[in-house]
Amino acid sequence: MRDQIRHKWLILVIALSTISWAQEKVKDSIDTEVVNVVKPYTPKISDAFKVKETPSISDETTTQRKEVIYNIFSIPVASTFTPAKVRATDVQKQQKAALYDNFLSFGAGSYTTLLGEIYLNHAISRTESVGGYISHHSSQGGIDGVLVDDQFSDSRILANYRSSGNDINWSVDAGYRHRVFNWYGLPQPLFTSENTPEIDPQHKFFTFEFGGEIEFEDLPIHDGKFRFRRFADDYDSGENHFVATTNFEIPLRSDVLNTEVRIDYLKGDFDSEYFDQVEMKYGNFTVGASPSYQIKEDDLTVNLGASAVYLNDSENGKNKFFIYPKVTATYRLVNEVLIAYGGIEGGLIQNTYHQFATTNPFVSPTLQIMPTDRQYDGYLGLKGKLSNNMSYNVRGNYKAANDQALFLANPAILGDDRNFVQGNSFGIVYDDIKTFSVFGEINVDVNRNFTLGIKAEYFNYTTDEQEEAWNLPDFTSSLFMDFQIDEHWFAGASLFYTGERMDQDFVFDPFNPTLPTSVILESFFDANAHVGYRINDRWSVYAKANNIANQDYKRWLNYQVQGIQFLAGATYKFDF
Repeated sequence: MRDQIRHKWLILVIALSTISWAQEKVKDSIDTEVVNVVKPYTPKISDAFKVKETPSISDETTTQRKEVIYNIFSIPVASTFTPAKVRATDVQKQQKAALYDNFLSFGAGSYTTLLGEIYLNHAISRTESVGGYISHHSSQGGIDGVLVDDQFSDSRILANYRSSGNDINWSVDAGYRHRVFNWYGLPQPLFTSENTPEIDPQHKFFTFEFGGEIEFEDLPIHDGKFRFRRFADDYDSGENHFVATTNFEIPLRSDVLNTEVRIDYLKGDFDSEYFDQVEMKYGNFTVGASPSYQIKEDDLTVNLGASAVYLNDSENGKNKFFIYPKVTATYRLVNEVLIAYGGIEGGLIQNTYHQFATTNPFVSPTLQIMPTDRQYDGYLGLKGKLSNNMSYNVRGNYKAANDQALFLANPAILGDDRNFVQGNSFGIVYDDIKTFSVFGEINVDVNRNFTLGIKAEYFNYTTDEQEEAWNLPDFTSSLFMDFQIDEHWFAGASLFYTGERMDQDFVFDPFNPTLPTSVILESFFDANAHVGYRINDRWSVYAKANNIANQDYKRWLNYQVQGIQFLAGATYKFDF
């Protein structure tokens, strides 16, 4: 009996263990079950409740997840592979170009042309240096058809000293220039080889100048500049010109007001007038201030300013006060691709004998010198980049100027033996002129081995008293190109086009009075090219050709230029 009871308990324990193991096994798998609904569920309003974002668990017991532990068994594998040693790839380094502080250039060409330049620079210390520059350019002439000598020469010497410090940088320079030109433009057929006047057409200019500038770091005064120039000729004409400028900041509450102050003094005289043997004198003193305030808002930059100038005409005893606008703005429409800009500016321009003789060396020493009142110059344009190596600029201008200077051919005075009154010189006339112009420019820079620049501008003039805007072209354009062919060869070209201009042809005869005749100066095209070869870091040779089209155009009335010209030379670079 006891054995039966013991067997029953053993069977019961085994059954319970089996059931427990089966339940745990069921939990590890999902089986399909059928649920029989005995009574359908009928929802009530009270059964609705709002689901909480973090529901609370009301189960009496929470099943813990079993932790799973992953083990990786690494088994070594025998291998006979031996990796090769890494070797760096050889990079061909380009030899660094040698830089020199000095150079010497010389050349010779047709029309007995001589050209020479030398630039010297020497570092005294890390903060000090001295330098010099000497140049000479001359030609013995030989233009076909001219009746008198047409040679010219231009020589210059310049010396400078520079000092650089932590807070102050300053420099001074002094120079002398000697220029010789001939009034060879005798009007034809008024004069021929049979009745050429016995004159000495040579005209010499002498220039001495001295100047300096200083720059300050972290000071309200940014910089200061001054320059004195003495200009004279071999006809007892003389001119003294002194200019000084400074830029400084005036602090405001939260910003600064940038201000420029300029002092301009001019004094000169001529030995005689053109028609009368009467001495001419002129003198102008101006002082002006130009404050400006800059506003920056994202892509918009605006400079608001004005310029106030006081003029004292010491020879005529006149005083005048001028106020000019000085407003500019830029707006980036598309980053660097499209930038709109515009502005309206004005100013008082101090005209000088030196400036006129530099622009037109065939002027007579009898000029009337007075300043130009540029009332306003309004412009609007677009600029930017068409690609990483191509940029553009398009602009329209409209400006008005009172007493704008114009070159006009002087009349030939019959019976006067002076060298410059044979219809072979130019004077200055003034008029109130309004000018409308359209300008366009494209620049290309490909890897610095090829650069190309194209410019063009159209002009339309409206005069007040003069019949024409004398000697001002209606269209100008230019092209510049430089090409680095390889390590040794380089080449370049330049093209210029100038449209039609107007001038006057006039013979003054007291016994037979006539009226001036307007003359059209035809447009001209000038093409120039050069090629060179670098022998080594120091030596290079070059050849140039000017006026390749061999046009005998007239830059000024009765002044035709030299035909095709060839020049060859060499350049040497060195250090001390």
